[in-house]
Amino acid sequence: MSVCVIGAGLSGLAAAYALRERGLDFVCLEKSPGVGGIWRRPSAGEPGPAYQALHLNSAKQLTCFEAFPMSDELPLYPSHRDMAAYLQEFAEWAGLLPRVEFDTEVVSVRQDGSGGWTVVSRDASGAETRRVFDQVVVAAGHHNVPALPDPLPTGAESFTGALLHSSDFMDGRDFAGQRVVVVGMGASGVDIAADLSRYAARTVLSVRRGLHVIPKQLYGMSVDLIAEAPWFTAKSLEEQREFVEQALEVARGRMSDYGLPEPDHRIFSSAVTISDEILSRIRHGAVLPKPGVASFDGPTVRFTDGSSTEADAVVFCTGFDWRFGFLPDGHPAGAAGPVRLYRRVVAPELPGLLFLGLIRPVGSITRLVEAQAQWVARLLAGEASLPATDVMRKEIDGHLAGIERRYGLSTGSSIQVDVGSYLRDLREA
Repeated sequence: MSVCVIGAGLSGLAAAYALRERGLDFVCLEKSPGVGGIWRRPSAGEPGPAYQALHLNSAKQLTCFEAFPMSDELPLYPSHRDMAAYLQEFAEWAGLLPRVEFDTEVVSVRQDGSGGWTVVSRDASGAETRRVFDQVVVAAGHHNVPALPDPLPTGAESFTGALLHSSDFMDGRDFAGQRVVVVGMGASGVDIAADLSRYAARTVLSVRRGLHVIPKQLYGMSVDLIAEAPWFTAKSLEEQREFVEQALEVARGRMSDYGLPEPDHRIFSSAVTISDEILSRIRHGAVLPKPGVASFDGPTVRFTDGSSTEADAVVFCTGFDWRFGFLPDGHPAGAAGPVRLYRRVVAPELPGLLFLGLIRPVGSITRLVEAQAQWVARLLAGEASLPATDVMRKEIDGHLAGIERRYGLSTGSSIQVDVGSYLRDLREA
């Protein structure tokens, strides 16, 4: 059994560790010169979804690998530097580095006539290597294609400042003395707005649709530790909603109290934004909330309420798509439609093609990725088996039907998972 793992970020390292623990033969291909994925990029000066001010939104106890706890000296919410160093230490401790080929980009992954997979990779010199594997584990992340509004607001071509995506943003200091509009209230939007507000002459946060902002801690506990606590997971979805909504009423009040739009949905019916800072920065006048951007006119940004502001830069924090350009067209984990993977991992119609980390939990992803990796290792070691293809399709249909009822069906929502139930499914498989 030969296995190719694509990517040496958190998911790829989890896969490599699980495979190594079972003595399975594998090679890990990583296009960067080091492990860590998005976490190493700010320190390496590489563009991507991480930025200098980035800290974990999840507690270190749930973000570390179970077999290799983070140091007691690290804070509860480590920085990107801490996380990058931790992943390097884990790779060294687990003996994974000799199995990783760095500066190696995967060019093509195709089924061959014998039931295996042909992987073509390119090293730093441009030389290509063609190898055949029994299994391919795609752990390349899903934050690799910046998503901008399409189309951009009217007049964008006339804007005299800089139009940027959050992937272009590294440090608020780069915008010292400038007037900046941040578009979007997801995790990167609120982080970047808070960071900018310490250096920019003016920071405006443009919010088109209301989202629930949840502090990192409630009742003195990290919210992701609450989310995994047995007393919380034992509650029904309705009971969980009522608990969190009551806590937010005390801790935060209404979003409209901050000049932000009220969410048009209840908690856990869409993505939430976790932030301790943004509401405080708004209350202190450091960040000015505005509605959605309607148009541009030279240096002027106009909003949907008729107000406007002069700006030197606009940062679109409008998320990411993913694109696995090395895979054949029509694969079931594309960004053009709902992702159709059994247990969010297995491609039923493409035996031997597996995905790790292509999920969006409310809480830490590490435990889930570890569980995915261990399940995959059990499958490949013959300790577990997959059901018939029609059974896998039925599970996928059931998952997507539940997603549609709760969130509305889209590419992004199709990879949403609940931590407790998903962990149980994987561990019992």
